[in-house]
Amino acid sequence: MEPEESVEKNTEKVKKTDAYFKGKQPKEKGYKVTDSGGLHLFVSPGGGKSWRYKFTFGGKERRIVFGAYPDVSLKRAREMRDDAKRMLREGRDPSLEAQRAKHTRKVGHENTFEMFARSWHENEKSRWKEVHANDVITSMERDLFPSIGGFPVEEIDEGLMLAALRNVERRGAIETAHRLRQRAERVFRYAAGAGAKNANPAVNVRDALKPVPPKKRYPALTEVKDIRSLVRAVDQAGASPVTRLCSRFMALVAQRPGMSRSAEWVEFEGIDWANADQDVSGAIWRVPAEKLKQELALREDEAFEHEVPLVRAAVDVLRAIRPLTGRGRLVFPSVTNSSEPISENAVGYLYNREGWKGRHVPHGWRSSFSTIMNGRVERTLPGAERLSIDRLIIDLMLAHRPTGMSAAEFRYNRAAYKERRRELAEDWAALILDGAGPLSVAVEGPRRRRR
Repeated sequence: MEPEESVEKNTEKVKKTDAYFKGKQPKEKGYKVTDSGGLHLFVSPGGGKSWRYKFTFGGKERRIVFGAYPDVSLKRAREMRDDAKRMLREGRDPSLEAQRAKHTRKVGHENTFEMFARSWHENEKSRWKEVHANDVITSMERDLFPSIGGFPVEEIDEGLMLAALRNVERRGAIETAHRLRQRAERVFRYAAGAGAKNANPAVNVRDALKPVPPKKRYPALTEVKDIRSLVRAVDQAGASPVTRLCSRFMALVAQRPGMSRSAEWVEFEGIDWANADQDVSGAIWRVPAEKLKQELALREDEAFEHEVPLVRAAVDVLRAIRPLTGRGRLVFPSVTNSSEPISENAVGYLYNREGWKGRHVPHGWRSSFSTIMNGRVERTLPGAERLSIDRLIIDLMLAHRPTGMSAAEFRYNRAAYKERRRELAEDWAALILDGAGPLSVAVEGPRRRRR
């Protein structure tokens, strides 16, 4: 037990002022100097002084150390004592509240936004594709850590958060700013779960960001006769067979150009390359999730790979190019470097040279397919329900998540309606290839006239 300082024998009342407590000197043993209401100053043999508060909670005597004196002044110690008394009246244990506050201060001052962001990333990356995991951390390293990474999360307010995102907006990367805000929001939620107090300023600045600009509209042919003319023009064009065949494949599958250009032989299933007469009703192009330009939440989920039913015409294109590129990894490699896909401009420049500049681009095949096929089913299908289903299927074929469809529904439906998807793909192929020359023309090019 620590002996209480004895009261002076003359029983004269002593005014407990700052000077009074400063004047207390160390003794051989540590001792207490009482103030009032359970507050006292403990003086150690070495001369250290600390404020302590003794109270009873749940029938047990307990004690809190408020801090060293004079760092914690007499006035502040009395305020802390009064706060503790208020907690007791409310039925709370002041010692437990003090531990919680201490932990919160430690978390807040020792754990910065960058530390929490890296911890969150490490915790989440196992369920992401590697390419997406790398994109998440590098985007924060480039755009968030230099400005707010060193701040404790509890000190980051809306002003700091918005300033960091404004820097991204100023270079024209509006979509990137919105993605960074979403990632920061998750980091703040993660930090709160770990005990760091914060108001998640990333939520509050959402409406202050510049709106994402509308999606770019790509020039696209929407008349069947024009599409057939383009197909014939490409077959007769003076271009490499890889470029001509890539164009026809893009037209038939109507997928994003980057997915077609980077297609790998291992992604195709249900095709016997040695049997040209094979039934290809089960042929599939299984596009990995990281190649899809979907919403961020879908890209994080490995389940969202995309199945493209391959009709006979599309398989014929693959058979035609296989003798040229089948020994490599890529179906449509670059002419100058077989380990890289064909340039994103190769097919587009071909269209320009053939007189279609400003009228059609490789990405336009998606709009062409959607516009024409939606128009066809509208004219031919009886009943609103069937029409609605076919429009849904067309969206699914393009790897779009239809408006109002949840992620769970999309996960189920993207692989559904396989028979109807193949029927629509066959209809599209027959439509655009009507009048096209034999595939050998696309492979070999037009034969030159003999003089």
